Amino acid sequence: MELILASKSPRRRALLEQMGVRSFRVVTPDIDEHMDRDLPPAELVRQISEEKARAVAAQVGPDAIVIAADTVVALDGAVLGKPADQEEAFRMLSILSGCRHQVYTGLTVLRGERVYSVWEETAVTFRSLTGEEIEAYIDTGEPMDKAGAYGIQGYGALLIEGISGDYYNVMGLPVCRLGQILGELGINCMALAAGV
Repeated sequence: MELILASKSPRRRALLEQMGVRSFRVVTPDIDEHMDRDLPPAELVRQISEEKARAVAAQVGPDAIVIAADTVVALDGAVLGKPADQEEAFRMLSILSGCRHQVYTGLTVLRGERVYSVWEETAVTFRSLTGEEIEAYIDTGEPMDKAGAYGIQGYGALLIEGISGDYYNVMGLPVCRLGQILGELGINCMALAAGV
C-alpha cells in the first residue's frame, strides 16, 4: 500500500521518518486554509487536516493511506497562526511571553472509506522575554513559517520553561497518536524501524 504525507512541512517529513516510515510520497494539498474564528481551535485544526487529507485522497488511488495535519497555537482561545511579517511575529511572541498556552494539531489519516480525524493538545509555558530577546529570535528567521511564531525544536527551545503533553505535537505531528492509528491500519512503525 502507498503512504502519502499531505504536507510540505520538512518537520512533518522528518518526524514520519523518525517513526520508522521511510517509504512515503509527499503530495501538497491545494486547499484554502481559511481560519473560521468561530470554531474552537481544536475543531478548527481537525477540520483543516481532514480537508487536506480529502483533497489529496481525491488525487491518489483508493488504497493509499493519506496523512494530513494542521497546527495552531492558541492563547485564551485566540488562535495564533503563522506570522505575516516580523511585526506580527513580535506581537505574537510578546503576548506569549510569561504565559502558558496551548498547541493544537489536527490529524487525519484516511484510507478509502476509513477516516480517522482527531486532534491533540499540548500545553507550553514560555518564560518572560525581553523585547531584545524577542527581536534577536526574530532575526534568526525561525519564527516566520511557524504557528505562534516559534519552533520548539530550534532556537525557540530557549524561550520555553516547560510543556505538558506530546512534544512532537508542538512540532506539528502528534507522533504517538499517529503511530496508534497506523497500527489500526496494519502498519507497525516499531517493526518498520527495526527493519522487520
